[in-house]
Amino acid sequence: MSQQFRMADRIIRVAEPGQLADTLNVWGDVGSSGRYLVPRNTSLPELISYAFGPQTISDDQTRLDWSKLRVEVNISEYNDVTGMEEVQNFRYRFNEPLPDGMREFDLKNNQVVALQVKRRPSFVDYVRVVAPVLSSIATGFLIIERLR
Repeated sequence: MSQQFRMADRIIRVAEPGQLADTLNVWGDVGSSGRYLVPRNTSLPELISYAFGPQTISDDQTRLDWSKLRVEVNISEYNDVTGMEEVQNFRYRFNEPLPDGMREFDLKNNQVVALQVKRRPSFVDYVRVVAPVLSSIATGFLIIERLR
């Protein structure tokens, strides 16, 4: 099941006027993606909370088991010295504690924080892929038998 990766929707100001602040981009599978103006020393979990936390595309046909969902958080920034993009990532499951270093990660100005929620396929997902193929094959055999 593919998911649509959302880019920024708006600019959100969390920092108070006159407060030292960092500007960070939050993209992906969050409740409210956008460019965030947050107080200095904001932690990564706080930033994700400001963006209304990880979200996933769900439909009425599938009840999501949150214990099977994985969250991947990628923080990227451009390094002026090397001219390369540096990426730090954290992966965790909803039913596990946050990974080491995620709470203490030092967010900096102009970093991009991208969240992606991944779900392990269930039996129903496999049936949705295999059933139409089997149905087409069976229909083809029936048509060939009728034509003979």
